[in-house]
Amino acid sequence: MAKAFCPWTGNSLMWSWSPVWKVSVSRTPGYTSCAWSGLVCSLLSPSFSMILGRISERLPAWVNDPEAAVKELETLLGFTLRTVVPNTRPVRNTMEIPKDSLEKYLEDLLGTQTTGPLELLQFDHGQSNPTYYIRLADQQLVLRKKPPGTLLPSAHAVEREFRIMKALANAGVPVPRVLDLCEDSRIIGTPFYLMEYCPGLVYKDPTLPGLEPSQRQAIYTAMNRVLCKIHSVDFKAMGLEDYGKHGDYIARQVRTWIKQYRASETSTIPAMERLIEWLPLHLPRQQKITVVHGDFRLDNLLFHPENTEVLAVFDWELSTLGDPLADVAYSCMAYYLPPEFPILPGLGGLDLAQLGIPTAEEYSRMYCLHMGIPPIENWNFYMAFSFFRVAAIVQGVYKRSLTGQASSAAAEHTGKLTEFLSDLAWEFAVKEGFRVFNQTPATKPLARSYHTWAGPRSLLGTPGTRSYSSLPESSSGHSSKGALVISPEGLSPRVRELYRRLEQFMERHVYPAEPELRSHQASAERWIPSPLVEGLKEKAKAKGLWNLFLPLETDPEGKYGAGLTNVEYAHLCELMGMSPYAPEIFNCSAPDTGNMELLVRYGTEEQKARWLVPLLEGKARSCFAMTEPQVASSDATNIESSIREEDGFYVINGHKWWISGVLDPRCQLCVFMGKTDPHAPRHRQQSMLLVPMDTPGIKVIRPLTVYGLEDAPGGHGEVLFEQVRVPKESMVLGPGRGFEIAQGRLGPGRIHHCMRLIGHSERALALMKARVKSRVAFGKPLVEQGTILADIAQSRVEIEQARLLVLKAAHLMDVAGNKAAALEIAMIKMVAPSMASRVIDRAIQAFGAAGLSHDYPLAQFFAWARALRFADGPDEVHRAAVAKVELKRHI
Repeated sequence: MAKAFCPWTGNSLMWSWSPVWKVSVSRTPGYTSCAWSGLVCSLLSPSFSMILGRISERLPAWVNDPEAAVKELETLLGFTLRTVVPNTRPVRNTMEIPKDSLEKYLEDLLGTQTTGPLELLQFDHGQSNPTYYIRLADQQLVLRKKPPGTLLPSAHAVEREFRIMKALANAGVPVPRVLDLCEDSRIIGTPFYLMEYCPGLVYKDPTLPGLEPSQRQAIYTAMNRVLCKIHSVDFKAMGLEDYGKHGDYIARQVRTWIKQYRASETSTIPAMERLIEWLPLHLPRQQKITVVHGDFRLDNLLFHPENTEVLAVFDWELSTLGDPLADVAYSCMAYYLPPEFPILPGLGGLDLAQLGIPTAEEYSRMYCLHMGIPPIENWNFYMAFSFFRVAAIVQGVYKRSLTGQASSAAAEHTGKLTEFLSDLAWEFAVKEGFRVFNQTPATKPLARSYHTWAGPRSLLGTPGTRSYSSLPESSSGHSSKGALVISPEGLSPRVRELYRRLEQFMERHVYPAEPELRSHQASAERWIPSPLVEGLKEKAKAKGLWNLFLPLETDPEGKYGAGLTNVEYAHLCELMGMSPYAPEIFNCSAPDTGNMELLVRYGTEEQKARWLVPLLEGKARSCFAMTEPQVASSDATNIESSIREEDGFYVINGHKWWISGVLDPRCQLCVFMGKTDPHAPRHRQQSMLLVPMDTPGIKVIRPLTVYGLEDAPGGHGEVLFEQVRVPKESMVLGPGRGFEIAQGRLGPGRIHHCMRLIGHSERALALMKARVKSRVAFGKPLVEQGTILADIAQSRVEIEQARLLVLKAAHLMDVAGNKAAALEIAMIKMVAPSMASRVIDRAIQAFGAAGLSHDYPLAQFFAWARALRFADGPDEVHRAAVAKVELKRHI
């Protein structure tokens, strides 16, 4: 039994054969059954480009008159089997070619005596060079030609296709057998070449429907191996040394596609303009030279109908000598496109593991292993370039459709696809930018030229300076990537709506709950998490106000958080800072935020599954153990706690204190920093481990207080680690990487406290204003006292100054990276806690003794602001860092 589809009606056909010389047909909904004696017929779905041989050639040798048998079957079915070529259609009116002159040319070339008319169909696959199916007598051929009309320079070079396929056939690369190249445009109007018609399957749908997972895996593996074979060809031995220029392939390609895009441009596309500026500035430093296909993807391969062997690689129009990694990235574009994408269906959002299809990472790794090369470091650049190139190609197709030159009927619908593809390309450019900035050494000071408002064309800076532009709104919707947004009103509509919902939640739920939560913290039940907080967490989740903290840099696809930039989160974080309880309610509180970011950045998939997921869901809490009582822990290299390897485990011994959150009964994870090699270089001695809190040997000695406040239920504990054993899989990133991780963990987390301190200060000033308006002293309201007015004015000025510095630091982290923003981060960590202490102190003074009490949040705010002059690094360290940079700048 074999399933097939009628090429005209689309009805499913089910063929079965009986041992009698009689054709019987039974029709059921969706199926047609035919029975013939001992005959096996292979008609396949149009989703596969099965290039059929003559049916008579497929009949068993004992059939006396194959031609008569096929004709009998044709009569029964009502259509001619000889011309059933899936994925073909009648030739489009604008793509017709003169049959008479073509037939005469073929007879002269092949010496064929015509026994019937020339049959001509057009393949509907592809949108560049028109391709035709030809049947003349007993010959089945494929003709590929240039499109008619005026063409872009150097485009549609069928001559090169002919040459490369002829050469690669001798190198063992599966290609169709080419027969002749005709450069005489008088024959059919344009140059063309001929090749043999090969039976096989072409998979247009990358999900490979109807196949088993193991078959899909085999198909993608075969595809990968063929690409490796192409890239392993000795092009000099094949006479292809002059097939392309040697070196600077990507640079030349970028220039070529910019030129092609400009020649076919029909309107201004912002993302394309940004890419045209960005790509030449971020070219790969080293490029290998091989034969490159230029359009290598699944639907340009012909597979054997009965196994996963690749029989032929098609469409060599864009081939040349160049960087093979461009082919690898190009072949992975489907991973990032949606399944419904019109010109190239994708795999985006699908469960690849269930389908049996390797991920883009696995496919890339497979290629690297087979070619014996290291992993592709700048993968995002190659993806950005690939999507940019396709966007330029699609724009060319669209431009030709406007003049009737495109070879595909669907071309006229591609107009809006250029913008979609260029937006994808820009997203990869942004990811590559973050990768580069994250790897920039911090040893050399940067010459700085930053602007409060960065224009859309600021990528081209002057030598020796750095200037960063915004993301286009069309691709990201982030208003703050290029502009320093100083108020919530300047945020993008999406984030502005998020801010409004957060503000509303604070007013309706958080502020009214504060008296009860303060009472709980003073009660005997204080070390038990408040049921009220847990209830508010569920409400926050339901409102979409959850895990807002993970920055776009760390989570560019928004897989774990809200996908906010640092500037966007700064405004929301300030709002959460208006209440001491709000950060936990929205799962945005330290130390969990830093630990979650650590896991996202550095954790293995197993570590993420065990620890990151419950933390993101709010089902667990965590702590971070670094500070030690015996040493000055402001210098992290002083850490003395030991981590030694023993029998496949790591054994921990150490004494830690001021471990925030460790007393919380929900605390399940301790991120522990200790020394694995005291003799290594100073910043390679430390390592980090993920330690379950129920591991034997962990002893919480006592809770510590901040100005008498216990900060229950998480608290701040003194903890002893004695012979604590954890599996080696608990190591984060690797031995000796602890200091590096600590710096990365403090990325955006470096300024979250500063953002919240702005909120503390705003709330303190608001409470102060309400208080002085309602109190009278010495015969007049406090609000009329000169000293009070001076304090209010001074507090407003200091808050505004600190906020602008916080936002500037966040802005630079977004556009330049955390390392480039190190100076601003140090400055705001030096400024914000001191500013908040002064503003809150003035509010307490205006309140009188009530300001010291538990009835208002001022005492908590003040204690926390003072503590942050240590917790986020002592002021002296930040001052020293700022001074060193300042001195280098002027000497």
